[in-house]
Amino acid sequence: MEYDERLALFRQTRLNPFDRGEEEDGSQGGKTTLQQEARPELFSGTRMHSSDKTMDLGLAEDHFSRPMGSIVASDIEQLKLAIEECKKLILELPEHSERQKDTVVKLIHLRLKLQELKDPEEDEPNLRMVLEHRFSKEKSKSVKQTCDKCSAIIWGLIQTWYTCTGCYYRCHSKCMNLITKPCVRSKVSHQSEYELSICPEIGLDRQDYRCAECRTPISLRGVPSEARQCDYTGQYYCSTCHWNDTAIIPARVIHNWEFEPRKVCRSSLRYLALMMPRPVLKLKEINPLLFNFVEELVEIRKLRQDILLMKPYFITCKEAMEARLLLQLQDRQHFVENDDMYSLQDLIDISSGRLSCSLTEIHTTFAKHIKLDCERCQAKGFVCELCKEGDILFPFDSHTSVCHDCSAVFHRDCYYDNSTTCPRCARMTERKQDDESDVKEA
Repeated sequence: MEYDERLALFRQTRLNPFDRGEEEDGSQGGKTTLQQEARPELFSGTRMHSSDKTMDLGLAEDHFSRPMGSIVASDIEQLKLAIEECKKLILELPEHSERQKDTVVKLIHLRLKLQELKDPEEDEPNLRMVLEHRFSKEKSKSVKQTCDKCSAIIWGLIQTWYTCTGCYYRCHSKCMNLITKPCVRSKVSHQSEYELSICPEIGLDRQDYRCAECRTPISLRGVPSEARQCDYTGQYYCSTCHWNDTAIIPARVIHNWEFEPRKVCRSSLRYLALMMPRPVLKLKEINPLLFNFVEELVEIRKLRQDILLMKPYFITCKEAMEARLLLQLQDRQHFVENDDMYSLQDLIDISSGRLSCSLTEIHTTFAKHIKLDCERCQAKGFVCELCKEGDILFPFDSHTSVCHDCSAVFHRDCYYDNSTTCPRCARMTERKQDDESDVKEA
């Protein structure tokens, strides 16, 4: 009975933090007196009887109050007061009890309501352009995202947030006008190359003891802000620009064949993610000795060379074009264009063994079409002109050799044992000389 009386008095004094109504001018004085008398009694009584009754924190709707469009500062102050009282009540209630769980749920709702009052939802455009970022409004209600500008959690239920379609930069709507970092996608488009020196550090003194990106003062002692080194650029950043994310460093892969992720700043993380599938690494020029120590690289290079030799068969084969065999390599288009360019993703897959398995399977499918399934492709095979024996030969067979001048195919043993020139080259040279002599006679 005592609780019901206090609850009724609580509602009469309009302490509901969700009630945005304002008191009538005529009754303002009287109700203010009641409110001043009721608040200390309510909160003190709740603390005294917390084991018997749980406090009504104003989550129930007051359907008799008059709705108002404006939000006054007192609403926020009352919400903060209710949140503090709710925290105290949670500590006083028995641990893991149902009443404590219910109070925690109420606390969450109060905090969400407070956040909504501080950051009211507005009608925002679906697309916005900021510093070459192309921001798209998100509809996801997930709360697992973090704003890349203010490092705070994005509450998708009550906050508007955007994602850059180019570099996947995420931020609150309210933080968009504070963005100072240009889109990394533009850097990838204009400068598609890696830093190939391992952690090229220059020192904090060269950075004037400031963050390399936002120029915030930093130091190794953490005062005023902790200095964090990016293993990719070698420079130091503040905790806002460097979240201790990790990524595989291209320079360490190329020079040391090392794939252990290292700590990088946020901008380097996005740049490396966008550059991952791009074939910009020419290993035979950067580190040709790597092929002497990594057997998997030699195997992949041979498979790629064979696929390039198979490509002319597919281009002139109607059945192969209809079956779209070459589209099996659409994720690695550079494999049908050259045999010396690699992406960072290629090297990672080579190290794990995934690329060897998938490429061997594709190689087998291609060879089966040319040598067994397609009569047109079989007709384009070669007969060894040195021994004139054996089956039909193809340039991608493991036991053959190809003439560099005329592309004729021979058995490897026959080709290297032959002391004369290539028979096909000899015929072509003789035919050319005959044509020239006919022209002179004419």
